[in-house]
Parts: sequence; C-alpha cells; structure tokens
Amino acid sequence: MWDALERLNELPPAEAAAELLACCGSTRWAVGVAEQRPFRDAEELYERADQVWWRLDAEDWLEAFRSHPRIGESKAARETGEDARRWSRDEQSGTSDAARATLDELAAANREYEQRFGFIFIVCATGKSAGEMLSILRARLGHDEARELRVAAEEQRKITRLRLEKLLDA
Repeated sequence: MWDALERLNELPPAEAAAELLACCGSTRWAVGVAEQRPFRDAEELYERADQVWWRLDAEDWLEAFRSHPRIGESKAARETGEDARRWSRDEQSGTSDAARATLDELAAANREYEQRFGFIFIVCATGKSAGEMLSILRARLGHDEARELRVAAEEQRKITRLRLEKLLDA
C-alpha cells in the first residue's frame, strides 16, 4: 500500500488526477484531491478525498454519477478508464446470478428513478444482491429531489472510498 501511495504522491498533477478519476468520475474532485498531495498515509488520503467531495456542487456530483453504468448494465454514459470499468463490474457482481425477472424489474425501476430524479440510481453495490439493490432503489423513489441527491452523493462517497482502497492495493 505504501508503494502505491508514494507513487500517487510523486506523479505529475495531471497523471495523479487521471488515476484518481477512476475512483470518482468528477473531474473537479480528481484535480482537487491531486492538489492535496502529498499524503502521509491512506487515512489522510481518505479524509482529504471526503473533504473535497463535500465541497463540490451538485453538477460535480452528477458528473461523477455519469461515470457509473446503471445497476445491471456494463456501460457508463461517461467512461473513466479500464480500472473503473473493472471495479464497477466487480461491485455489481450481485446482479450476475440474478433471475431474469429481477433484472427486468431492476431495469424498469432504474428508468422510473431516472425519470423522477434526472440521474442514474447510485448505490454502493459491493456485497449486495440484485434483490437488495432493487429494494433500496424502490425505497429511495419515495425521497424528495434534494434528499435523494444527498443520499446518492453519500453512496458515491462510499464507492469512492472503496476504489481508493483498491487503487492503493494495486
């Protein structure tokens, strides 16, 4: 882990931001975190990453959301590299053995969610089955727009943390 953190600390700013973009698809977040270097340890990286995230505006959050494929799908609206694609596939592995009916319900609920809120459903999918994600999605459809944006942003923050951990373990 230390070698990966040391490498991240030593990269030129644009290269560091490009690596970080695989963890979170917000350009302003990636540049902002890269500007915080050097990091003493992983915990400092995670703390600074969270601080930068919560200072961003809604448009930056929406940019990050667009870097994720819909739950049950494999292609994002905005691609951020092979690492992000691989991590997303692993994170959504709970849909790989789901029944066709569950996947169809998930696709329909995804469409309803996007029509209601204007962005894709974001959930930290690691360790969750397709049925669990469908239940979470349905529950969140009851949120108002402001609350749901904050909930989605928190889910993105969790995903980002897991991906930062993967980046340091690489």
